Amino acid sequence: MMLLQRPLWFPVTGFQCSNPIAQRSLVYACMSQKSVERVKKSGKREHHMWKSRDSAGSGQKAMNLVRIVSGLPNEKEAVYRALDEWTAWELEFPLIAAAKALKILRERKQWLRVIQVAKWMLSKGQGTTMATYDTVLLAFDEQVRINEAGSLWNMIVHTHTRSISKRLFSRMISLYDHHDMPDKIIEVFADMEELGVRPDEDTVRRIARAFEKLDQVDKKDLVLEKYGCKWKYIHFKGERVKVRKDAVRD
Repeated sequence: MMLLQRPLWFPVTGFQCSNPIAQRSLVYACMSQKSVERVKKSGKREHHMWKSRDSAGSGQKAMNLVRIVSGLPNEKEAVYRALDEWTAWELEFPLIAAAKALKILRERKQWLRVIQVAKWMLSKGQGTTMATYDTVLLAFDEQVRINEAGSLWNMIVHTHTRSISKRLFSRMISLYDHHDMPDKIIEVFADMEELGVRPDEDTVRRIARAFEKLDQVDKKDLVLEKYGCKWKYIHFKGERVKVRKDAVRD
């Protein structure tokens, strides 16, 4: 009498199978599933790497633009022609690369190039942001191009009335302060008050100084009382403590 063979059992990811052929099929199925999971994970990594390459590409474009404009003569036509050639084969305006190039030129204090590149961007309807305006106003300040700064400022006030940042107001007041134009400082300050923008501490000092130069001491005192810093730091028992100025006698 033949004895029946005892079936062999193989554990496969939580299952048991008595047939070797079925066992191999299950193993192959498991291996295929793992391969699919690896492909999915690989796809995610590739997508992330694509983003990184795109970011790096804008940096290379920016450096290329800086090299191009740095080697050009100081002629508006030559600069604009080179900038147009830089974007000739782009499907969309390379705004990120242009903004990075503008930042590099600012860091290098190449103020004339900053003005040229920014004006070119604005002529294309690109870069109409507070950061771009701030950079251009700083360049106008450094190049002593006050009339152009005033024209740009008037355009900003009429175009972006309700969205002008405190930083941009401070930039314009700083520009007029550098060139001793107290009446212009007061005009900008009037716009700040009308729009409800509170000046920072440095700007308050410049405004107060402008009123003093115009012999309007009463208005200077009002500005300091309304906007001046009401706090100061003193050392008390070895610690730095913040207290109100009117509560401390030097």
